[in-house]
Amino acid sequence: MESGRVLELLRESDALLEGHFALSSGRHSDRYFQCAKVLQHPSHAGELARGLAASLAGAGLEVDVVVGPAMGAVVWSYAVANALGVRSLFTERVDGAMALRRGFELGAGERVLVVEDALTTGGSAREAIAVVRAHGARVVAVGSVVNRSGGNPFEAEGLPLFALCEVSAETWEPAACPLCAQGTRAVKPGSRPISAEA
Repeated sequence: MESGRVLELLRESDALLEGHFALSSGRHSDRYFQCAKVLQHPSHAGELARGLAASLAGAGLEVDVVVGPAMGAVVWSYAVANALGVRSLFTERVDGAMALRRGFELGAGERVLVVEDALTTGGSAREAIAVVRAHGARVVAVGSVVNRSGGNPFEAEGLPLFALCEVSAETWEPAACPLCAQGTRAVKPGSRPISAEA
């Protein structure tokens, strides 16, 4: 899938926001991707998911289960699993830590694709990866709609990243944020609280 088409769908859906944002990582940015706005349209979600499925097939990667961290990747996980013809699960927080709930199970050795809608540091996906591994399943790759990390945050773990769109977006520590210096207040979109490490 062409990245230009991905950006077109994001813009059409008002999923690409510009302003002053506090990200879940604690960093600040002038751009935020609210992928829920594009994924609310089943036709868009399906098109994006088929694009990711085609990339995986092109790499010869086989997947048994798709897992995404709640809340942002619940719909995305389902759409990708539907495109691949496999199960979709999601992790969610229990007392602040990611876990599988609702009777979800992973079998030993099952091949898992962990997905996230938009990646910056990869923190939420990394938590989901830990849950998958704790259940004895094998993470084979990570997939996202948007990657704004500037690389592959999972390279050190030997995991390939399949992103439909690579976007260059600056982020800053709050103390070095030029938007804060201008006196504007950062807003926190999304559902995940800011990291306690921030």
